[in-house]
Amino acid sequence: MSEQRLNEVTENLARAGAAGLRPIGRTLIETGVVSPADMLDALAQSARHGTALDRILLSSALATPQQMLQAQARHWGATCVHLDDPALDPALADLLDPVFCLRHGVLPWTRIGQKILVATARPDAFPALRARLTASLGPVVMALALESDIQALITDRHGRTLAVAAETWVKDDESCRDINRLSPRRALAAAGVAAVCLSVLAFAPLLFFGAIVAVAVVTLFLAQGLKLAALLAGRSPAPLTSPPDSLPPGPPSTLALPPVSLPTGSLPTVSILVPLFREHDIASSLVTRLNRLTYPKALLDVVLVLETEDAQTREALDLGARPPWIRIIEVPKGRVTTKPRALNYALNFCRGEIIGIYDAEDAPSADQIDRVVDRFAKAPEHVACLQGILDFYNPRANWLSRCFAIEYATWFRILLPGLARLGLAIPLGGTTVFLRRAALEKVHGWDAHNVTEDADLGIRLARYGYITELLPTVTREEANNRAWPWVKQRSRWLKGYMITYAVHMRRPRGLLRALGLWKFLGFQMLFLTAFLQFLLAPALWSFWLLLFGLPHPLSDVLSTAQITGLVSVFLLSEAVSILVSLAAVARSPHDGLLLWVPTMWLYFPLGVIAAYKALYELVVKPFYWDKTAHGHSLPDHARADQAQE
Repeated sequence: MSEQRLNEVTENLARAGAAGLRPIGRTLIETGVVSPADMLDALAQSARHGTALDRILLSSALATPQQMLQAQARHWGATCVHLDDPALDPALADLLDPVFCLRHGVLPWTRIGQKILVATARPDAFPALRARLTASLGPVVMALALESDIQALITDRHGRTLAVAAETWVKDDESCRDINRLSPRRALAAAGVAAVCLSVLAFAPLLFFGAIVAVAVVTLFLAQGLKLAALLAGRSPAPLTSPPDSLPPGPPSTLALPPVSLPTGSLPTVSILVPLFREHDIASSLVTRLNRLTYPKALLDVVLVLETEDAQTREALDLGARPPWIRIIEVPKGRVTTKPRALNYALNFCRGEIIGIYDAEDAPSADQIDRVVDRFAKAPEHVACLQGILDFYNPRANWLSRCFAIEYATWFRILLPGLARLGLAIPLGGTTVFLRRAALEKVHGWDAHNVTEDADLGIRLARYGYITELLPTVTREEANNRAWPWVKQRSRWLKGYMITYAVHMRRPRGLLRALGLWKFLGFQMLFLTAFLQFLLAPALWSFWLLLFGLPHPLSDVLSTAQITGLVSVFLLSEAVSILVSLAAVARSPHDGLLLWVPTMWLYFPLGVIAAYKALYELVVKPFYWDKTAHGHSLPDHARADQAQE
């Protein structure tokens, strides 16, 4: 078989050498695969954006992968190999790193004499790889294969190894994967803290309660101060991390931005990872929404990331029409089933130099990728991440969705832009996040065990010297508007914030050195207030007793003036929250929600329930991922999910 294959390869190369490299386009026209008019249009696109002709033809469904493979074989004078090829040699499986093979679309296939036949899905890039391949394998000969076949073989041989690597990619001291291990040191520290607290509670209960109230008041003061600072920072010029034509000096009431014109010349490939788990109800809507993206489809690499056991979602996707630029990657079973683990695994299969994240229910603005590419092209290399604005397409579904929309407007239109302009580290928002692949790989991707992997990644990027910018582009998604599912979702977020804080504060001096004093203080204020204001809220609620003429535990300790001062602080805090929320809603397209802002004080107690659920799970099951179910609330109207403001 080796002699026969050697003769076949030699004959193909000889024919190609005699005829010269035959243009792929001519072959496809002569065989009737592509019409001359379609080929002219594809060639024009290739010249305009610097995109390979084969990617344009495949993404437009003008040629099938098999037809393109045959045309490339005639062009390069190379033999083709397939999954059912009897010459495939499993003994060569470990000669090259599987991650390298996935990155470059190559795979050692079989031996022919003293040479190794190496299959590639990217023959135009093979000459540049030849020296590296020869150094590892010895003399090589190029063959052609479908990229799907190469990836299927690598998955079959190395899938479990890649899955384990995805779970442990983040460095040990930067990951939370050991947070549930009770070492003697941790046990001693926990026992000591518990003993002190119980002793104070037993022998000086008023002192204990007073300390709780004091911490709660300080937390409240810091949280509201941070909101005000972010609001004021939003009216100041943007920091000098980029050219002056980046973000506008202050967020406008709506995002009526000028259209983006992509430059002529080479554009980057953008890979979009969409992790799915039990999302069969919205699979068809997802494909429809992704189809609206205006970025050249030949440069768009959308990867739907499924768990191997999620047969329902796979079946739903297979039943519907799926364009060629959307593909599916299945993640093998592992010790944990989390979104960040799936993202780490799927990253190996991505083609792009920019990596974006969408959730299953997301409806991004049509020109979003264009704006991301444009911004990264202008930004310095240390701007490693762009975070878009998240909003909802069903804010009018009920009171809970209205409050959720107000909260999201506050977070994405006031707080995060303000924190960025203040030069603080940004906890990412999970979706509509776009990263330079080189920076993502430098920080080792996502922590597979952290249930709020986005916030953790934002802090690790800052620790490595990278900057996150807020990009004024909107993605709409479904507001979780059922009470208990909302609590479950929020408890996961708060648990993740607790875990992220604990991980990064293992070595406070190291965090201080990495972030610098300003960002270190910002980290303390942002993360501590995120969960302490909920956990300690009942202590502040106790002061409602005074309004009803009932005795308060601190009535004999605090003077009338001090109690009046505390009540004034509470009222001022509520006024700040209302002011910031009103400003946020005014900057959103949901100005009809302005009248609902004063009701947010009724929304806050749900977060308290979620916080105590999170604290319980932090102790008993820190890696448990409380899945949010989507598809229960339709958009408010037919165009509500099209993210145009």
